[in-house]
Amino acid sequence: MVIDSGSVTNVASTLLVDKLDLPTMKHPKPYKLQWLNDSAEAKVTKQVLISFSIGNYHTEVLCDVVPMLAGHLLLGRPWQFDSRAHHDCYKNCYSVPFNGKIIVLKPLGPREAYEDRTK
Repeated sequence: MVIDSGSVTNVASTLLVDKLDLPTMKHPKPYKLQWLNDSAEAKVTKQVLISFSIGNYHTEVLCDVVPMLAGHLLLGRPWQFDSRAHHDCYKNCYSVPFNGKIIVLKPLGPREAYEDRTK
C-alpha cells in the first residue's frame, strides 16, 4: 500500500481486484489516467470498494481500478480527506482518528520492507 498526497484519486490495481475476485462497479465518469503504469495512459472505467485493516484501524475505501506497477493499493487525497488523516512530514507517519482514538500509521522499516517483499 502506498499513501500519496499528490494523487487526486484512490487506486486499486487490476491484479488485486482479479486475485481477490472483488466485485466492481461501473465508474460514474470514466476518464484517462496517466503515470501509473508503463503505457501512456490507462482508461478508468471501474471502481471497487476495498476493505482493509492495519492493526486496530479498519476502513473501506472506494478506489478506481487500473493496471499499475507502483503497488496494489494507492491511497490519495480522497482517503486523506475522508479519514481526516494528518501527515507528519518529519516523522513520515499518518495520524487517523478511529473509534475515539488516534491511530498512527508508520511506514515499514528497511528490514520489514525487505521481508515483506520476499514473502
